[in-house]
Amino acid sequence: MKIKFLSVALGFALSATVLTASAQKTYTEGVVTYGTSMRGQQVEIKEYFRADSVATSFAAGPAKIKLLADANYKFFAVVVDVSAFNVKKAAIYTPDEIDQVVSGMPTLTFAPTAETKQISGFNCKKVVATDAKANKTYDIWVTTDVTVPASAVPKYYAAAGGFPVQYTAFQQGQSTEVTVTSVTGDKAPAGTFGIPADFDKITKDELSAMSGGK
Repeated sequence: MKIKFLSVALGFALSATVLTASAQKTYTEGVVTYGTSMRGQQVEIKEYFRADSVATSFAAGPAKIKLLADANYKFFAVVVDVSAFNVKKAAIYTPDEIDQVVSGMPTLTFAPTAETKQISGFNCKKVVATDAKANKTYDIWVTTDVTVPASAVPKYYAAAGGFPVQYTAFQQGQSTEVTVTSVTGDKAPAGTFGIPADFDKITKDELSAMSGGK
């Protein structure tokens, strides 16, 4: 079996975003739901957050995927559960592998505009993000309605002047559009931020081989 989704999926954990539709709220933990596209398919993603960790979960065909990351980009793991094929694997990235991912993120500058609109109940303002190295610009929509932990802010959007609600996510030279749809302050279920004991721990390369990558 080949699971071909990881190049896009990794970016979500290392670029985690959390927002809420209720204005002027501060969250220290909760769950965000957002929509995006992976390999041409629309995917709904649940992202649990707290001050020190983010856990992103979604389905890819028969596979249940969970991406685990800490707030300081020192830990990252991909947890794959494919019950139909009796596959339970957890790929733990090395520090060098995480550094490679982070170094591949774009360096952006930001120019706020006067354009505003509501997206998913958020009061948003358009900001133009510029990647001078790639000679590209991106329109992103940010809100100042909420306060969330630093772990919940995409690294490349940290200086955007608000929390992105509708934006372009980047990973390994690829990009995809993301729209936040809802956030609650619910606590994550027990075990959300950990690797279950019955999962085999493997390397990034082993997972890449399993998923048909290089």
